[in-house]
Amino acid sequence: MKLNLTFILLFSPVFVFSQKINRQEIKRAIDLAKSVTIIRDNYGVPHIYGKTDASVVFGLMYSQCEDNFKGIERNYLYQFGKQTEVDGENSLATDIQLQLIADSADAIRDYKTSAPAFRKLLDAFAGGINYYLYKHPEVKPKVFKHFEPWYALMFTDGSVAATETGGIKLDETKEFYINGGDKLGYVPDRPAKAYEFVNERETGSNGFAISPSRSASGHALLYINPHVPFYFRSEVELVSEEGSHAYGAVTWGQFFIYQGFNKHCGWMHTSSYADVADLYAEKMVKKDGRWFYEYNGALKPVTERKLVINIKKGDKLEQKTITGYYTHHGPVVGSRDGKWLALKANNRSYNALLESWQITKANNLAEYKEAMDLVSNATNATVYADDKGNTIFWYGNYIPKRDPKYDWSLPVDGSTPATEWQGVHHLNEIVTTINPATGWIQNCNSTPYTDAGASSPDKSKYPAYMAPDGENYRAVTAINILKNADKLTLDGLIAKGYDHYLAAFDDLLPALFKAYDEAPDSLRRSISGAVTILKQWDRRTAANSVASSLAIEWGTAMLKLLPPPKTDQESTFITRRIKTLADKTPGKQQLELLNAVMINLQSRFGTWQVLWGDMNRYQRPADGITFDDKLPSIPVGLTGSGFGQLPSFQSRTVNTLKRYGYSGNSFVAAVEFGPKIKAKSIMTGGQSFEAASKNFTDQAQGIIEGKFKDVLFYREDVLKHVSKSYHPGS
Repeated sequence: MKLNLTFILLFSPVFVFSQKINRQEIKRAIDLAKSVTIIRDNYGVPHIYGKTDASVVFGLMYSQCEDNFKGIERNYLYQFGKQTEVDGENSLATDIQLQLIADSADAIRDYKTSAPAFRKLLDAFAGGINYYLYKHPEVKPKVFKHFEPWYALMFTDGSVAATETGGIKLDETKEFYINGGDKLGYVPDRPAKAYEFVNERETGSNGFAISPSRSASGHALLYINPHVPFYFRSEVELVSEEGSHAYGAVTWGQFFIYQGFNKHCGWMHTSSYADVADLYAEKMVKKDGRWFYEYNGALKPVTERKLVINIKKGDKLEQKTITGYYTHHGPVVGSRDGKWLALKANNRSYNALLESWQITKANNLAEYKEAMDLVSNATNATVYADDKGNTIFWYGNYIPKRDPKYDWSLPVDGSTPATEWQGVHHLNEIVTTINPATGWIQNCNSTPYTDAGASSPDKSKYPAYMAPDGENYRAVTAINILKNADKLTLDGLIAKGYDHYLAAFDDLLPALFKAYDEAPDSLRRSISGAVTILKQWDRRTAANSVASSLAIEWGTAMLKLLPPPKTDQESTFITRRIKTLADKTPGKQQLELLNAVMINLQSRFGTWQVLWGDMNRYQRPADGITFDDKLPSIPVGLTGSGFGQLPSFQSRTVNTLKRYGYSGNSFVAAVEFGPKIKAKSIMTGGQSFEAASKNFTDQAQGIIEGKFKDVLFYREDVLKHVSKSYHPGS
């Protein structure tokens, strides 16, 4: 592909990322800022009021920058494939993958052809960030000195797993594009190994919808519980005189409510494992120094695009140019079994961003469905509830139509038209549960075919690629606690969502106990105390529980024995895989692992009888990364979601003896849709990123214990709890 001078100037790092705000922009920003009022409540939550939707977006982005400009820039470094400019060589494979997948030229084109009303929002998005940087010259961006309106069209999915790769792994991209050297584009003479398919996505998120028949008030209830890296989103309220009034969680750098509610309806997005991206195995031929691929009995030329990557080395940037390859299916992202793999996906689209904004604006089921009818959200399932008593679950949104006779979890033959997509499924064709007779809906990132008990969808009516995932232990727990729930209040729903039961140990511990009962005395002697404690345990975590420490440390060691899944889909069959693990792992090995855990605890803490809260802690370092056993921290009675616990607190040692939380519950909310909204929420740590702020850790105890704060949804309530009221820039 030849690059003309205009293209080179337009996309050079100096041109795009080093411009400063000009006088005309400043004047527009000042005028827009006058129409926006930001009220921070006593928890630091920004309530943003504006005359227009654009002014609210402007105020939202300004307030996000106040809280966490670093987080905004970090997300765009990822989306643009520019992390190497800050992180160096370690991020090279990721940046190559992202630059292959999303082309900024497409985003610019979408911006130029966008509807005038939506373009105002895009302009306001950039204006709010640039005005903040203008007003705060002490803030030094790493790369993005000036934001363009089309940047938002590079980041159109608010999910923590916002990029679908079809099962390709970074190692495969690295092998193909980096390690090839002079043989760039060569195919390694080796088959794929199982470890290359380990699912790397964050696992978690729970959504519950309760029908009026099951609630104490006779109104529908919604429980919003995403599991993401801590501090991944902010809590906000958006109110405009053009009809917007929504509350919830916003991903840093985006301008729509990703998970939340308005006066009439609410939505919880969980990560969907619907198959929405595919790898095509291409048969390659090289002729006269050029690459071709076989398709329908003929040879088609491979398209090439230059990827320009700047890599930080010391105090300088070293530019690296890589040739990216494309077939009509999409970018070549790696190779496997002697064939190039091209990715077909919908990772970045104008309609995906438009759909997210229209959902934020939707005030009833018809408007919500109108937004979802754009079928452009590629990563999310949706749990929905509203003030008319509707409770609905859609498993996915954007799902391509394909020939169901193929196994779409693996690469398909790219040389035949038979494997081409046949359009996109309409909303009414995807797996859906509407107002189930059981009166409840749950989704915990597992199969939708158990989402409402006896009222769950019929698996036989849908192609396998629509919902190829299995069951996990959070879903098992959720079903058990909801199937007999009745007269639920908001507090009752929160208590359900904070259930501490670890269902995985219903399958893991019996095998351990059987092995212990059959073991010789010489092996039983050293672990008898631990086994006795585990036999008496109720399988619920608690800060004052020794059994929790033993079970979680031993269970974690057991999970390391799981054979790697061959596909992303296989990795979701958690209950089946763990049952097999418990049955197949030799009893002697299970007992030896328990003994090793006891020895490890003894060496770290001076005793193997360690209370879970003494070793499992919450701490929010001032720099965000450096944990320290000597500094204050809070005991936590929770654990990660892998063993079936609904509230998630993923923890690990970080050059420390104790374990510290880093991922899990983030923004969590419970909502009642009556004549007036009643809602409670909590978020990890606090709204502020300044260690000296009262809002840095003022919500830490609440999210650990499940004690939520009241949501201030109506302005009259906000005005009773004002911490600060101002116009952006004032």
